[in-house]
Amino acid sequence: MKSIKEFLEFIKFEHTIFALPFAYMGMVLAANGWPTWYQFMWITIAMASARTLAMGANRIADRWIDANNPRTANRPLIKGTISTKTALTGTIFSAIILALAAYQLSPLTFKLLPGAYIFLIGYSFTKRFTWLSHFILGFTDGLAVMGAWVGIRGSLFTYDDLPAWLLLTIVTLWIGGFDIIYACQDVKFDRRMGLQSIPAKFGIPFALRLSSICHIITVLLLFGLGLLLGYGWLYWIGMIIIICLLIWEHLLVHPDDLTKINLAFFNINGYISITLFLSILGSIFLT
Repeated sequence: MKSIKEFLEFIKFEHTIFALPFAYMGMVLAANGWPTWYQFMWITIAMASARTLAMGANRIADRWIDANNPRTANRPLIKGTISTKTALTGTIFSAIILALAAYQLSPLTFKLLPGAYIFLIGYSFTKRFTWLSHFILGFTDGLAVMGAWVGIRGSLFTYDDLPAWLLLTIVTLWIGGFDIIYACQDVKFDRRMGLQSIPAKFGIPFALRLSSICHIITVLLLFGLGLLLGYGWLYWIGMIIIICLLIWEHLLVHPDDLTKINLAFFNINGYISITLFLSILGSIFLT
């Protein structure tokens, strides 16, 4: 039990709540309502295990980097409160559970699983060679939408699957945009270690402007999604809330004041993900 508790702290399991709405958005869109409880259960298990796999792989891959960064030097794997063996065991176990969940959902979900593994595990290494890593992270998070969609529909490459691809693009830009903000706090460290990020390569002012552009495009695509699906007033109220939250997020962070990045990164984006999910869910059932 102690090892399990340490592993949950190691992967910040409580942040899974922030990621779950991604999968649930794809789920309710694909079902055009609520799916069966069997599908809901396995989608939830798949999402939780996928995030656990990604976070565990990231912490293990970056343990030498984290040990040299004052911001991350207190993480459990660095402090020794969890062993590398325990971390690796839990990460492998989550990969097995993800495979089981994919198998239970649909044949196509299981066939596409190797590609998901590549992104879930490989993302952690991309900052070693490309500053596009922010968008690769966003795309990886967006795969939760696609996985849930395929789990319900069993298809991905027809015209009717367009909403899933649109939502994947939305999540990619949204997550990529705020990951750019988050990376601003490590500019000096990244440059010293030779790590790639947009703030480290182009500077913080440029990075914050690019993040704003990403989120403007995100909002435009959300408007496109609402029009495509013919959603009513409830969805558009949600859009107003999301726009206000994004503006708040960007007002919190300035090139010469990065002290409120954690508030912008974790709290506000958590509110956005929940608001978007509830807007889509409410639009399906109430309008």
